[in-house]
Amino acid sequence: MKQIIKQTLLGLVGAFLLTFGIVHAQDARSNSIESMNVIQQGSVLNVKLTFKEPLKVLPPAFSVAKPARIAFDFANTINGLGKSSQAYNEGELKSANIVQAEDRTRLVLNLHKPMTYEATIEGNSLLLALVPSATAQGATTTVEHFAKAIPSVSVNTVRDIVFRRGKDGEGRITVDLSDANAGIDIRQQGADLVVDFANVSVPSALQKRLDVTDFATPVLKVNTIQKGPNARMTITPHGLWEHNAYQSDTQFVIEVKPIIENPNKLVQGSRGGYQGEKLSLNFQNVDVRRLLQVIGEFTGMNMVVSDSVGGSITLILKDVPWDQALDIIMQQKGLDMRKNGNVILIAPREEIATKEKLDFESRIQIGDLEPLVAESFQMNYIKADAVQKLLIDPKQKVLSNRGSAVVEERSNILFVKDTPSRLDEVRAMIAKVDVAARQVMIEARIVEAGDSFAKNLGVRLGWRQTFPDGAVRIGGDSTAISGNLDMGGTQVNLPATPRTGAAGTLNFLLFNNALTQFLTAEISALEADGRGKVISSPRVMTANQVEAIIEQGVEIPYQQATSSGATSVSFRKANLALKVTPQITPDGKISMELDVNKDTPNTRLSTGAGVAIDTKHVKTQVLVENGGTVVIGGIYTQETRNNTTRIPFFGDLPYIGFLFKNREIIDDKTELLVFITPRIVADNLSVR
Repeated sequence: MKQIIKQTLLGLVGAFLLTFGIVHAQDARSNSIESMNVIQQGSVLNVKLTFKEPLKVLPPAFSVAKPARIAFDFANTINGLGKSSQAYNEGELKSANIVQAEDRTRLVLNLHKPMTYEATIEGNSLLLALVPSATAQGATTTVEHFAKAIPSVSVNTVRDIVFRRGKDGEGRITVDLSDANAGIDIRQQGADLVVDFANVSVPSALQKRLDVTDFATPVLKVNTIQKGPNARMTITPHGLWEHNAYQSDTQFVIEVKPIIENPNKLVQGSRGGYQGEKLSLNFQNVDVRRLLQVIGEFTGMNMVVSDSVGGSITLILKDVPWDQALDIIMQQKGLDMRKNGNVILIAPREEIATKEKLDFESRIQIGDLEPLVAESFQMNYIKADAVQKLLIDPKQKVLSNRGSAVVEERSNILFVKDTPSRLDEVRAMIAKVDVAARQVMIEARIVEAGDSFAKNLGVRLGWRQTFPDGAVRIGGDSTAISGNLDMGGTQVNLPATPRTGAAGTLNFLLFNNALTQFLTAEISALEADGRGKVISSPRVMTANQVEAIIEQGVEIPYQQATSSGATSVSFRKANLALKVTPQITPDGKISMELDVNKDTPNTRLSTGAGVAIDTKHVKTQVLVENGGTVVIGGIYTQETRNNTTRIPFFGDLPYIGFLFKNREIIDDKTELLVFITPRIVADNLSVR
């Protein structure tokens, strides 16, 4: 049996660079790595890198504790060693990988455990002194140097800290910095996640603890303090979680994502595929039980191997995740596994299937023999008969074949009789469905705005040779003039025709000295400018996902023929109505199905069959934030008319043609808008 080589690959950033392909050496680069030597002196591991040209500054670096590795980036440098991977097994150093991508080269030191380092430049060499990092007893600390600080003239401060819930339930903390060149270290300290911002000050207004439990994310609290010259943010999560951090200009974002535990998955996490630490295996006819023991020792997992597992296998794997290697072995030998916490049971598939089948059959037999227990449930917010239908639904029964549920309608109590295990399921289900429905207040504002303009001008002329009553009138009302004009003679009758009200008139009478001939004239004119606004504001409050209707108006009677030929009186509504069905979404918004109707009787269009009705109707579905306002409909109409009535020939005469014509100008504008504002009513508040 050959020795097992436990070798990790590059970190996440190194893998990202590999996706672009390894770039071959180019003459344009000015420096190269010529050699690498490793020497263990006591507790210090010395690594010496020799370059073609001396380094001007220390290279940027980052370290990861799990798996333990340290990475260095060398700009404008190529790999002159002739190989990209080298195994050392010197002290805590397992191996080294050198990856060349685009304009830089990355050196990754793969370690057995986390270590700290000191870097020194001596001539053409870079000296690295690595020592084991001090970790608190019983605490796991993962240090991740996210970014290296770059000296800046201005003072770097935290301008804002924002917490939001992501679409997948992750907690997203955004830190707005005044300068993008900030050194950021992320480490896991016990159950907390600690983020240090080097040489960054925090204003006193932002030095506080945020309780974000109500956001339903893995994050419970975010505490930001000033610790010396640095800013420290402590994130307290709960449950299974993983974090991801990135920076865009001055915005630093760290996300804490929940992990749903999969009992059949060896390595928990949201990333797909195999995620275990990589190893290399090279065996010829090795015993399967021995190979499983080696993998268990490598991973630290507790394995229970069935006595029926046996045989041998030949296996050659290089840099393969250990969970993938275990999966390959089980597939080749017809094995299966069941994971319970930190313990893995490995046995042939048939044996596991038979065992599980016996377990299920024994549970069914126990359920058939288990004594029944009766329990009563008092319903508070839901009808007991509705819960009864859920329990005895034939498509998916909650009760067993021997169970029963009885409703007492007067007291709204549900009596259930079943086995104790089924009663636990009933109790859990009732706790979820018997809750108070959230209330929503919906306010609609229907605005009708009108702007009307009308201008009328008309003339009435008359000429007669005899004066009827001997009176002399200049001016006066239109009735007197009309009386004179109605007695015959030559007339022009084109007065103003206003839509509403009466037009203003100017009339006069001309006659000769003998009072035998006279000329009567009447000029009528009207200019009207009106603006109006009608606001209707229906409001209604309803429970979540319950339809509500509110309406106000009149019912107009009309005659309708019956099947026998007689007539009967029927009624038609002319109402202002609001029909809405709200639904509160998990993120606090409100989805509504709306039906808004505004009808008004039109008496100007009345007929023998009844009164006409002007209808304005909007039906739609919208999504609105709590307390927000949305415009769901708008109707804009404009009517423009220019009417002229004239006497042929005379109305076209210059200068005096206006005495033989009537002119009307109309410009009307109307606009209808419907505003909807929903609000979620808090449980401890009342709406007046």
